[in-house]
Amino acid sequence: MSADEKNDQLSAVTPEERELDDAFVMHTYGRLPVEFVSGHGAVLVDAAGREYLDLLGGIGCSSLGHCHPAVVEALREQAGRVWQTSNYFYAENRGELAAALSELLSTTTDEGGHEMGSTGTHWKTFFANSGAEANEGAIKLARRWGETHLDGASTIVTARKSFHGRTLATLAATGQDKFHKSFRPLPEGFVSVPLNDIYTLRERVERGGVCAIMLECVQGEGGVWNANYDYLRDVRELCTEKGLLLIVDEVQTGFYRCGSPFCYQRSGIEPDVVSMAKGIADGFPMGAVAARREVADLLQPGDHGSTFGGSPLACAVGLACVNALADGEMGEHVLSVGRHLRHRLTALPHVSEVRGHGLMRGAQLDVPIAARVVEEGLAE
Repeated sequence: MSADEKNDQLSAVTPEERELDDAFVMHTYGRLPVEFVSGHGAVLVDAAGREYLDLLGGIGCSSLGHCHPAVVEALREQAGRVWQTSNYFYAENRGELAAALSELLSTTTDEGGHEMGSTGTHWKTFFANSGAEANEGAIKLARRWGETHLDGASTIVTARKSFHGRTLATLAATGQDKFHKSFRPLPEGFVSVPLNDIYTLRERVERGGVCAIMLECVQGEGGVWNANYDYLRDVRELCTEKGLLLIVDEVQTGFYRCGSPFCYQRSGIEPDVVSMAKGIADGFPMGAVAARREVADLLQPGDHGSTFGGSPLACAVGLACVNALADGEMGEHVLSVGRHLRHRLTALPHVSEVRGHGLMRGAQLDVPIAARVVEEGLAE
């Protein structure tokens, strides 16, 4: 049986939708033969009425699950008043959301992710629409820092197996050649070194020209590889010693995905710049880059912008989501369920290793059965 015949057999897509999608949508993703028409909590329902336990979460976006009541109410209420005004004006909820993020970013935790207190750091936020846009903002902050503090240094060091986005600059920052080969020449000023290798990282910094180090605490797309806590502390020390910016990409790991508000907090470090998206608004399109006030104030009117970033509608949804996450016991819940998930995954046959933190987990298989597991799961 061919792959197309199998897809037809397993299909839970309306014929009309499939025909239109195939004809008019750019297929930059390999489609699975399912069309979801509704969702509630952790459950999705397809066009045939079958229910699925959603472990993908829109690729790490649905931090509160589908159709969370507080988020739905905020969206409905704001949509009935005003959606978009432009960043030339003040907007209801934008300042409140930025203040809530500053408090969340300043949280301290132990290595297990349990919240302890606050650093009291003052963070300022630029709102965008996606993780790639958030990382573009982080890159611009790093370049401005190099210009004003490091005699024009402009190189940003990232980690191999990293993933920072699909715009040209964030592709250049991504430490995976497979994403580069069809889009060269890429922007200059990026170099990647092995994760958890402080000696190679230090050697590259010592060669000069570096303005920032950009890392993920858990490399999601690269295979769910953890940055060691000691390594992250060493990187923070190196950045402080050399006057470099430390940028942490929390696009996929943030908003309690790993148990703590942000994953870097488990290592006890505090970055200079943090990018975020995905879980910030429970799947509503939103991204943000936050920076310590000294760094954030390097950008002045005209230096950066976003037409839709920080709109009244997006900020209303984002504020409802962040408040719901922070006001409950989300962190402890994720840590508890994450431990259970790790235990159950470890006990499965053909699982040789389980990586990640909280509910961001990757299971290393000793036989190539992942595609078959997905196919059989969709068939049940």
